[in-house]
Amino acid sequence: MAEIEARSFPADAWPPATFWAEHAARPRRSYVVAIDEHRVVGYAGLDLAGDVADVMTVTVHPDRRGTGLGAHLLEELHTRARAAGAAAVMLEVRADNGPARGLYGSRGYAVVHTRSGYYRSADGGPSVDALIMRKELS
Repeated sequence: MAEIEARSFPADAWPPATFWAEHAARPRRSYVVAIDEHRVVGYAGLDLAGDVADVMTVTVHPDRRGTGLGAHLLEELHTRARAAGAAAVMLEVRADNGPARGLYGSRGYAVVHTRSGYYRSADGGPSVDALIMRKELS
């Protein structure tokens, strides 16, 4: 997971200690891992904190992007959120991450707020906004 994280988010990758802390926060945290041929190819995590669940991460190995795996991981998070009694799911995404924004928009998420300059730039340029998105679960 840490390898995929570093390749996917060079400026903001979670260190391995963060993954351990996330997994230790059970039962409030729920993670799903996709494995193909004995290697991790994607993962997604959810914080189950009442009426609104928070997507902590959805990450797919660069070699598997565009295959629908991200959508499957996200749908599993929605299923888990509903089962835990959440009425909505929220997440934040880099404004410059077009593929992720497209995935979330296609699954019913809408932008509800912008955090200006929240993320560091991978190339040392200006910081990047975070878009806060929400989906109502039916």
